[in-house]
Amino acid sequence: MQSPSRASTAPALDLPPPFSLVTLREVGDAFAHATKIAAEAGAGTLVHVGRFDLVEFAVVLEPEEPLSTARRAFYAGMVALRDALLVHAPPDRTIAFAWPDAINVDGGLIGGGRLAWPEHAVETETPDWLVFGASVRTVAMGEQEAGLRPLAAALHEEGFDDLGSGRLVEGFARHLMVAVDAWQANEFATVTRTYLHHLQTEKGAIPALDRNGDLLVRWRGQKEADRHELIPALAVPSWLDPATGGPRT
Repeated sequence: MQSPSRASTAPALDLPPPFSLVTLREVGDAFAHATKIAAEAGAGTLVHVGRFDLVEFAVVLEPEEPLSTARRAFYAGMVALRDALLVHAPPDRTIAFAWPDAINVDGGLIGGGRLAWPEHAVETETPDWLVFGASVRTVAMGEQEAGLRPLAAALHEEGFDDLGSGRLVEGFARHLMVAVDAWQANEFATVTRTYLHHLQTEKGAIPALDRNGDLLVRWRGQKEADRHELIPALAVPSWLDPATGGPRT
């Protein structure tokens, strides 16, 4: 049972099986809490923080392959998050990834994803758990107007609709199930193709993902691909403002 200091009185989310919900108050940190309880809580545990300016959540996963390749679950989480956003987006909005972890709407940063795994996990062994966490800005805070923040965006300003009562989190859970089903059916390539199709790249770049999740970028006329390693990229989320715990402005 959650202690009164951690629980929230917000309405429970409508999550499909096998997800189980843990709700924190606004002062909570969904990613940190999910990482803390992952070993005991088990797969499908979804931690949600009831904030009005952010959609913040994290989910516990239990992979069935070595850590070195299981980290690709991060891309499944990112694709599921984009698919959930797309349901509520105006038809003229472009939702794209900035490798590896940021999500932009029409070039403005709205949030991103994170991934955690056990501290002493071995690359060649199956980890006990993974945690995928995400944070998306719904309302711009502060005195600056939208036009003065060209590199930042918020869902409300961009015309996204029907995002109350955790609708985005509910949609994410359903889309994540689709991605996990594809992985289990040996069709994970469909997930990575979707990620790459919506990845922001420089003109002339041909991106691909290695089996360990590294980004490989080939250029026309170049024999060897440029490698961008996933592990160090995930160590410091590119979109996160440590001072606020939300997306950068």
